[in-house]
This record gives sequence, C-alpha cells and structure tokens, in this order.
Amino acid sequence: MKRTTQSQDARAAEAPQRAGNLDQLVHLYRFVRPYWPAVAGALVALSVAAGTVLVMGLGLRRLVDEGFASGDTALLDGALLALLVVIVVLAGATYARFYLVSWLGERVVGDIRQAVFGHVIGLSPGFFELTRTGEVLSRITTDTTLLQVLVGSTAPIALRNLLLLIGGVVMLAVTSAKLMAFVVLVVPLVVAPIVLIGRWVRRLSRTSQDRVADVGAHVEESLNAVRTIQAFCHEAIDRARFDERVEAAFTVAVRRVRVRAALTALVIVLVFGAVGTILWIGGHDVMAGSISAGELSAFVFYAVVVAGAAGAISEVVGELQRAAGASERLIDLLATKSDITAPARPVALPSPALGEVRFDDVTFHYPSRPDAPALVDFTLEIEPGEKVALVGPSGAGKTTVMQVLLRFYDPSSGRIMLDGVDLRDADPAEVRARMGLVPQDPVIFAANGWENIRYGRPEADDEEVRAAAEAAAAAEFLDQLPDGFDSYLGEKGVRLSGGQRQRIAIARAILRDPAVLLLDEATSALDAESERLVQGAIERLMADRTTIVIAHRLATVLKVGRIVVMDRGRIVASGSHEQLTEEGGLYARLAALQFDVDAISGADPRFDAKPEDDATATLS
Repeated sequence: MKRTTQSQDARAAEAPQRAGNLDQLVHLYRFVRPYWPAVAGALVALSVAAGTVLVMGLGLRRLVDEGFASGDTALLDGALLALLVVIVVLAGATYARFYLVSWLGERVVGDIRQAVFGHVIGLSPGFFELTRTGEVLSRITTDTTLLQVLVGSTAPIALRNLLLLIGGVVMLAVTSAKLMAFVVLVVPLVVAPIVLIGRWVRRLSRTSQDRVADVGAHVEESLNAVRTIQAFCHEAIDRARFDERVEAAFTVAVRRVRVRAALTALVIVLVFGAVGTILWIGGHDVMAGSISAGELSAFVFYAVVVAGAAGAISEVVGELQRAAGASERLIDLLATKSDITAPARPVALPSPALGEVRFDDVTFHYPSRPDAPALVDFTLEIEPGEKVALVGPSGAGKTTVMQVLLRFYDPSSGRIMLDGVDLRDADPAEVRARMGLVPQDPVIFAANGWENIRYGRPEADDEEVRAAAEAAAAAEFLDQLPDGFDSYLGEKGVRLSGGQRQRIAIARAILRDPAVLLLDEATSALDAESERLVQGAIERLMADRTTIVIAHRLATVLKVGRIVVMDRGRIVASGSHEQLTEEGGLYARLAALQFDVDAISGADPRFDAKPEDDATATLS
C-alpha cells in the first residue's frame, strides 16, 4: 500500500511538468477520425450559424443609414423579413450543429471507454499491484465524461466563438480601420491572461481529478469490505477518512473554480472596458463626420460579438484545460504496456495437450516487493498426469507457483515450461486455456448460474453446464433458488454461502476440462457434508490430468503421489507423506502439530473416518 501511494504521488508530481498546453487533446483525433462525415456536417452548420450572426451587422448598418435616416418604412419592413429569414437559417444550423456534435460526443466517448477497458482488462496483475482499482474506475467514468462534454459541447462552442471572433475582427477592420487599430492594441491584454492563467487551471484540473479518483477508490474499497467494516464497528473511522478525501477534493476544486472565475472576470473587465472606450472614440468620429451612424452601429455590434466570443472562449479554455487533463490521464492508461505479452510469432503448444510442467531455477519478485523474492532457484518437474501437493507455512510461495505458471507474471530468472515450450515463447491465452483454476476465494460474477459456470467454457451448451454443476454438487442448491439456474447470484455471489461459491468454481473447472488442474485449497470453504459431495467430483476431475494442489491442511494430501515442501520461496523437501514424516524437518513439525490438534478435536480423518468415507481424506 505504501509503495502504491508513492507511485501515485510520483505521477501527481510529474503532472505539472507535463501540463503546459492543450497538446494532449490531439490524441483524441484517432477516435474522432472515423466519424469525419459528422465532423464535416457539424463544421458546415457551425459556419452557417456564425455567418448568419455576422450578416446581421451588415443589415443593422443598412437599416440605420438608409432606413432610419430616410424614413423609408418599406425598407424597415424588408429588414424585418430579412431578419426572420436569418433567424430561421440560424435555428436550422443550430439544430444540425447541436445534434451532430452531441451524437459525435456520445459515440467518441463510447469508443474511448471500450478502448480503455479493453486495454486495462489485458494488463498483467502486476499493474494492479501498483494502481488502485478506484483510480482506474475514475478514469473510465469521470474522465471520459469530461471528454464527452468536450467533444459534444465545449469544442463546438469554442469553434463557433472562434469563427465569430475571426469574422468579427475582419468586419471590424472593414467597417473602421481606425477603431480596429485600437482593438488590435487590446487583444494582447485579453489573450495573455487566458494563456498564462489557463496553464494554472490545467494543473489544478488534473490535481482535482486525482483527488476525485481518491474518493472513488475509497468508496470502492469500503463497499467491497462493508461486512468487515461493520463487524469491527469501523464505520465512524471510515466516514472520517472518507470525509478527509472529500474535503481534499473540494479544496482543490474550489482553488480551480476561483482561478477560473478570476480569469473570466478579468477578461470581462478588459473586453467590455475596451468596448466602452470604442464607443467613446466612435461617437466623436460620428460627430466629426468621419464615419456614419450606421457604420458605428455595425462596429459596435461586431465589437460586442467579438467581446462575447472572447469572453466565451476564456470560459471554454478552462473546460479545455480540464479535458486536456482527463485526456492525459486516459492516454497514460492506454500507453501503459502490459508486462505479459504474446511474442510476435508464438510457439504453438503441442496437441493434444500432455500436461507436463517444469520449473528451471526460477526466481521471482512481485512488482510491489522488488526487494523480497517470492521464489528463489525454484526447480520442479511434474510429469503428465502426476498429482503434486505444495505445502508449507503462509508466505512460502505456494500460490506464487500457480501465479507464474498461469503467466500472470514472468520470472526474474529461470524458465517455466509447459509441454516442452517456454511460457515466454507461447501465447499466454493458449497457455491459460490448458489450465483450470479453483481458487481458495472463488470469484462469482453478478450474473445467473448459467453464466457463472459457463465462464469456464463460453461455448458450452446448457446440457454441458448442468452436467458440470451436477458433478460439482452445485445443481442441488441452484435448482432450489427462485429461478433455478436463471437466478441472479448477487454481486460477488452474496446470495450464496462460501461452500456454494466454491462448488460453482469447481463446476467451472469441470466444464473447462483442462490439461493442468490447479487447486488452491479448493475445499477449504466447505463443511464436512459439502466436502463429501465435492470430493468425489474433484477426484474424477483429477483423473488422467496433471494436478497441482496447494494445501494448508495436511490431512487433505495424504494420498498425493508427491508432496513438495516449500519455505521462503524454496523447495526444502519432497516425497510422500511417510517419507517426509520419517525424515523430520519442517513437514514433520507441521504434520505433528496439525494431526495432534486434529486428534484432540476429533477431526483427524485418519482416526475419525469410517472405511467407506476414506475418500474424504484425499485431495482438496
């Protein structure tokens, strides 16, 4: 946890150095490019809308100089009709622009979310050791929402006002070169604070989004552990810690809002102060006869248009800065490379699968613990169909063996072979397709029974799924649910007991029919009756296939062909139960301790089981 926090703090410290402009938004181009017809249509609509606004200035000039001055009511009537036509055109262009850019925003953000999720789901577990799940969720939800606002609202508004700004400036120059010269002097005063303060806004925006990610991460962690929180009466402490994160996010957000508000206020003062000055200068020119009243009216109209566009852009810049921060976070995520990748030309595993496993001098460090090796010079050969149990104290490296065999990680040195092929040379998907895992803490998805079991082999039909469930003794309780196999099992299987969740996991492995079976305390969550039901299914599943068993209860591995004793990432002994007991050492001490305790409690299968129940004393 400490290392994770440090890595996140380091990324946050780097952010201000990277934040300097809106270059990050360029990365959105590849998501927008496929929809160029919509972009083209939106640009046309934007141009038409901006053009109609600028045309109004010309109409105003003619109306003042020719209509009001001559008293021609017909011209006034024509002006009204022309105004109505312009309004209809403006309304139609606005509708087209709004629809197209809104559709584009939703479509592009949908594509970004798909791309980010598709990328993240393929990253190695090492990435998630150093990155909080809540932070990833924040990027996929909050940050993409900011981009949706950018593409569907902010960017079109910025483009529209940019067109008005450019068109208005051109019309100002055409109307009065003298007054335009004054405007040119004012422009740097408006642009400078937008650029300088805008960079500050962007840095604050990224920091704000990081603090929001902290809030999301805390919520996700707390809700996943709500039972533990309530069991230890930890609600008040967790509320206080959550309040701290919310206040931190609020403080940064307020700083960002204060800076943006100051930027907007400054621009308004400068722009409208300049407009007032222009009116004063233009008024003197009208009195002197240098320009007509219509020209001054048109100039003021365009000056207001330019001022409004500049003010809108100053506000939009803040949104663009926020979107740039969000884009940067998403691009960082998309740019993250997985530690585990398939080679350009993967070596095909032999078919049919044999199930031969070999570890050659494997040393491995977890990314979050680079200074503490989890495996050290680990060498183990497992023949096809052999049953091997890994035993030892907690932290000995037993689960790590399965992690590297599934190629969730690559070893720091040495190699791991499956059917004679180095895992680094094979496609990870093909390697994992030959393995079936039954973990100690099985994962149940928020779906029904069919989908949870079919996770083992998605193409399996209902009959095969039911057969696997019956073999794992899971059909019995699934059929008793309100909707049978169609019943929703709850988030993380909350509607099931621990033993029932374990049987679902076993059914998955049965359905998968793997060449190599990995059992990580597969019956640890089962009561005696459930274990009796499942044990026979496990024995049938283990038949004629390579099996690696992790066991803390030594009574469950008495009949395994070979027991490998591990301690601190090394193999310290290997042999049958009888051999290891006679040799003494770590296994003998563990066996003496466990079996003495079991004998006292009456739980030792060797003393308590009936002959016909001997199956319960085998593998788990």
